[in-house]
Parts: sequence; structure tokens; C-alpha cells
Amino acid sequence: MDKRLLDELSARLAGLMPAANELRQETRAKLEQSLKHGLRELDVLTREEFDAQARALDRAQQRVNELETLIANLESRLATLEQQPQS
Repeated sequence: MDKRLLDELSARLAGLMPAANELRQETRAKLEQSLKHGLRELDVLTREEFDAQARALDRAQQRVNELETLIANLESRLATLEQQPQS
């Protein structure tokens, strides 16, 4: 093969690279946008939304545990009071 032909071909291909890179970035952005839109329509949470909901659920579970302990203590105190002789 002629070196000049190879040089010319490689120069042309190198010239196409910025256009190919721009096209790749544009295509990726459009795909990402389409995926986000599709996931919103499916009512799928983002990772950030999921993490926020998980934290809220953890706080709620902790509060439920605290209230269960409080109720158990109150029931125990009530049972003790009911067992004491009436004056």
C-alpha cells in the first residue's frame, strides 16, 4: 500500500473523530433523557428518592420500637397498680 494513501486515509478518519465524539455525546444524552422519562412514567424512584424513603422508614421503625417499649412499660406499671390492695 502507498504510504501517502494511508496517511490521507488516517487524516480523514482522524478528522471524523470529533464529529463522531459529538454524535456519541448527543446520542448518549438523548438516550439518558428517554430512559429518565420512561422510568418516570413507570413510577420508578431514583436512587436518591429511594435512599430518602429508606431513611424515613428507618426513622419510623425506630419510633415504632420506642413506642412499643413505652406501651409495654405502661402496661407493666398498670398491672402493678391493679394488683395493689385498694385502701
